[in-house]
Amino acid sequence: MKIGYARVSTKDQTLQNQLDQLAAAGCEKYFQEKISGAKKRRPALEAMLEQIRAYDIVVVTSLDRLARSTLELLRIAEALNEKNAGIQSIAEPWADTTSPSGKMVMTVFGGIAEFERALILLRTQEGREAAQARGVAFGRPSKLREDQKEVARDLVKNGQSISAVARTFNVHPSTIYRCLDEK
Repeated sequence: MKIGYARVSTKDQTLQNQLDQLAAAGCEKYFQEKISGAKKRRPALEAMLEQIRAYDIVVVTSLDRLARSTLELLRIAEALNEKNAGIQSIAEPWADTTSPSGKMVMTVFGGIAEFERALILLRTQEGREAAQARGVAFGRPSKLREDQKEVARDLVKNGQSISAVARTFNVHPSTIYRCLDEK
């Protein structure tokens, strides 16, 4: 069965043009929503993916109606592939996972997306290391200033309990333990 998926980003936009194209492509069932493609949860898309059966074909007017990124497109394509279903795009006839050439194109996209993710991770790591070399501190800011840390260490050294020192500075005892571990 051909199942149409139509999406527009705002309430002011109309789905009618997409629905007309999907009907002309032979869709028997439709899922439609007015929601930004950038949203993590798209209820109609999720419902469609749950109801897909083997040999169903999801038809969209354009791939950007289905996914906003290559990674998301690959995730959806894989979910459909696991159910032995496919994708067809009216505007991009090469994106037809029901054909061998369409499957090959999606495989190439998968490789490119994986390569892109690896490059992003590498650049992020290099940037983090460069920042650390410049003295940039990462993580959550300390609850205590350096002078307060010194006082806290002295109080513990003079016999006060960790809990009592934590109450003095209105912090959790683990903050005092971290303070002690720094020296």
